[in-house]
Amino acid sequence: MYDNFQKFLSQELDGIREAGLYKNERIIVTPQGAEIRVNSGKEVLNFCANNYLGLSNNPKLIAAAKEALDTHGYGLSSVRFICGTQDLHKKLEASIAEFFGTEDTILYAAAFDANGGVFEPLLGEEDAIISDALNHASIIDGVRLSKAQRYRYANADMADLEEQLKKAQAQRFRLIVTDGVFSMDGNVAPMDKIYELAQKYDAMVMIDECHSAGVVGETGRGVTELYNLRGKIEIITGTLGKAFGGAIGGFTTGKKEIIELLRQRSRPYLFSNSIPPVVAAAGIKMFDMMAETNELQDQLHENTAYFVQKMLDAGFDIKPTRSAICAVMLYDAKLSQEMAAKLLDEGIYVIGFYYPVVPKEQARIRVQISAAHKREHLDKCIAAFTKVGKELGVLKA
Repeated sequence: MYDNFQKFLSQELDGIREAGLYKNERIIVTPQGAEIRVNSGKEVLNFCANNYLGLSNNPKLIAAAKEALDTHGYGLSSVRFICGTQDLHKKLEASIAEFFGTEDTILYAAAFDANGGVFEPLLGEEDAIISDALNHASIIDGVRLSKAQRYRYANADMADLEEQLKKAQAQRFRLIVTDGVFSMDGNVAPMDKIYELAQKYDAMVMIDECHSAGVVGETGRGVTELYNLRGKIEIITGTLGKAFGGAIGGFTTGKKEIIELLRQRSRPYLFSNSIPPVVAAAGIKMFDMMAETNELQDQLHENTAYFVQKMLDAGFDIKPTRSAICAVMLYDAKLSQEMAAKLLDEGIYVIGFYYPVVPKEQARIRVQISAAHKREHLDKCIAAFTKVGKELGVLKA
């Protein structure tokens, strides 16, 4: 049987290559940071990591993780409800709740699991999920696992959301689901308007804060801070794998009864190992640091505003953004790969994004800014984009 299946797979892979959609993995041989080295030996500036606050190689987090190795061990070999809950897990959950102004938190191995495990335990056939069309794949997969009725509205389109809410009045409970920041475009969900519609049509709200927590809002507490909605949203999901240290681990935080039911019935929580003690300890330290100073968020906001304006001045087609994501639109998949390759030659590490990660003919290079980037890093990146953009005809020479 496998001979025929192998032939089929080879043809599929050849088709992906011919379409210019094949994804190659570059190999980094240093810790994550603004400056990294790839396995060719080349030193490059990294502009495609989710390392928004520059914490992925922070000495204080590393020290906390090392200490936890000595005091709490390497791993727990268990799920939480059997013998996989340490004091570190409970303390981290409390830190997350305090950070977002919520009532309780539940940890997962990854944010994909948090989104995958939230809908099915809470909502049934009598209920409705109203989801933004550009929500993350993990939300889409999580919704599929639920028996709730499904409605979808165009990205950040409040007229369409209201229309779907009207249709969903036939259901018992309604949950509006949106990314806080849409990862491919960088736009922020209009949470003030979403909340108003939720109130008007008797719906709850869930926000995925993976790309907005640590980034959006004056102190980086996400879109609920930006729109003055702290403590008013029923469900927030997020990750420790982006701004919050860049390791692994996801969470759901929100109303205490929701979190309690997830502990009883959420399958990814019940059937996956606890996050390692080293990750929990570093996470606790990270939230302690955020409570002490806003320096990193301030630097990130300054860096992002500078970079985006300079790229616009250079003539690039940039998606409107209120986050640390700058989507440089190229539209052609092969062009996005060619430009990314030439930028690597110039010492700038970025990746072309194309179908199926983004819609067809919407290829782009997603530049992600970090608090770790210095002004000279930003200027070098802008100069490289301008040079290569002119060479490839993206910009007028």
